[in-house]
Amino acid sequence: MTIIGVAGGTGSGKTTVVKEIVNSLPPDYVSVVPLDSYYNDTSDLTDEERRAINFDHPDAFDWKLLIHQVNELRHGRAIEQPMYSYLESNRLKRTIHVEPKPVMIIEGIMTLINKNLRNMMDLKIFVDTDADERLIRNIRRDVVERGRTYETVMDRYIKVLKPMHEQFIEPTKRFADLIIPQGGENRTGIETLCKYIEHIVL
Repeated sequence: MTIIGVAGGTGSGKTTVVKEIVNSLPPDYVSVVPLDSYYNDTSDLTDEERRAINFDHPDAFDWKLLIHQVNELRHGRAIEQPMYSYLESNRLKRTIHVEPKPVMIIEGIMTLINKNLRNMMDLKIFVDTDADERLIRNIRRDVVERGRTYETVMDRYIKVLKPMHEQFIEPTKRFADLIIPQGGENRTGIETLCKYIEHIVL
């Protein structure tokens, strides 16, 4: 199994890069493990306490469960991947059944921050996009898909997203084997990446 980590700031284009990698390989060849699925279970907290959680801090993730399930897939065992709801700010009761595949992609803002997780990766990628472009994408996504107001998104960006990106996400760029500038709009970079991945896994 080849394990690929894809990191980068919120709105950087990670999902686009992952889709291109998946599409460049044979059908049913890749399992995708989103870091967002592994936010801590907050069932024991009140709604107010959940809303106060900083979801852009490393402590918001259940690294123990993620690393355990990645190891399970590495050893050929299927997993029940948790599902997370942004609307409820909590895990859902249902899970997603994930079978081991020849390629596993772990994708998320802090995919490269945990050393134990990094050490399992064969290829580490950082999707790097200008802060203004990431902000615009965040506004579009959070207002349209997550029902947030423009004011709420801007306030969260200034108080949480920007400082957390600078403190925790941007520094992980140094761990990357490859950096994709301009995110999903860098067609040449993505095509070159896909060709390289095809070469090492097929």
